[in-house]
Amino acid sequence: MPPHTAGNYHWSMEVYLVGGAVRDRLLERKVGERDYVVIGATPEEMLAQGFLQVGSDFPVFLHPRTHEEYALARTERKTAPGYRGFAVQSDATVTLEKDLRRRDLTVNALAQDADGNIIDPYGGLRDLERRVLRHVSDAFGEDPVRVLRVARFAARYADLGFRVAEETEALMRRMVRAGEVDALVPERVWKELERALGEPEPVHFFTTLDDCGALERLFPELANLRGVPQPVNWHPEVDTWRHTLLTLERATALSQAPEVRFAALTHDLGKGATPREHWPRHRGHEERGVTLIEGLCERLRAPRRFRDLARLVARHHEQIHRIQELRPATLLDLLEGLDALRRPQRLQPFLLACQADAQGRQGFTERPYPQADLLRKIHSAVRATDLSAATADGSAPERIQQRVRQVRIAAIRSVLSVSRGQI
Repeated sequence: MPPHTAGNYHWSMEVYLVGGAVRDRLLERKVGERDYVVIGATPEEMLAQGFLQVGSDFPVFLHPRTHEEYALARTERKTAPGYRGFAVQSDATVTLEKDLRRRDLTVNALAQDADGNIIDPYGGLRDLERRVLRHVSDAFGEDPVRVLRVARFAARYADLGFRVAEETEALMRRMVRAGEVDALVPERVWKELERALGEPEPVHFFTTLDDCGALERLFPELANLRGVPQPVNWHPEVDTWRHTLLTLERATALSQAPEVRFAALTHDLGKGATPREHWPRHRGHEERGVTLIEGLCERLRAPRRFRDLARLVARHHEQIHRIQELRPATLLDLLEGLDALRRPQRLQPFLLACQADAQGRQGFTERPYPQADLLRKIHSAVRATDLSAATADGSAPERIQQRVRQVRIAAIRSVLSVSRGQI
């Protein structure tokens, strides 16, 4: 722990390292940010020692040298629906135990003093050992963000065998039925979703939300995939939701980029809107999926890079799977539709998401995906074509564009003559 002296003053209050830093050290995981709670202090005393107060809702201060966060001990009381309706009490009489009681999970309600001793008033050490995510108190039910946080922790620690306690899952279900998650603002939902996509096993974020009923309230486009059948010859797992989870698992193994994982997650949203009488086929699901992705991203105010890649994968993934059937002109149209000639950095994440779809099927995980290599070769050949002759004279722009297109199609045809038999 860093020294707690600041300015010309000697630190005399009680200071404890709390939360994630304690938890992850005990789990022998890399420790990120360190947060501290201060007992027996006032804002005036913190400011007098050179701390900088941040925000107005909570008594949180930045250390003048380390810039780490120090929060005065506080309690919270629910005053209105949603996650913003809280009254905060913070004064020198709030004890460490009261401060820790307001936290979400027992494994996050641990503190460490300056001598390295662990303070554990709510059984966090026991739950770390048993690999259980359990709420500290019924106050958990007052903040719907905690439903998302539990799901994200499930995605983070699934590889260690953590599970959500039955009583915590039951409480989360009651919160969903009471409409608490409906009060979450889009920005906060997206923030937790994006962070979950960066976790080691993001599929557990969505299965945890599904188990407590929150998936259909927060992500109805995904919930609509449950029970939707697909042709068994292409999808031995049949169920579209199961395929989506397998695709996300495969994308997680292929790429750490959250954009790729998001595109894999949403690539088949259109199948959830296929009329039942057309099942198990899903003709036109690509464009239906694009529309649903646009609505989802607009509702959650997702960054443009997530939306753009997800739309491209939804629209074109079926083309890549059957690339050997496409004509050279169609392949050029595909590259132009991806804008991969002007923006070559788009190609790799697109292909990774398509590969995740192809391999995210029961029994298909290790199946080769030569379609990606073929499109990479085509892309390289088209970008390397010499266009000087096609653009040398003073022809009309339309004529020049036609000749450029012919040169590029010829380059694609040359690649196909060599490579097509390898798929």
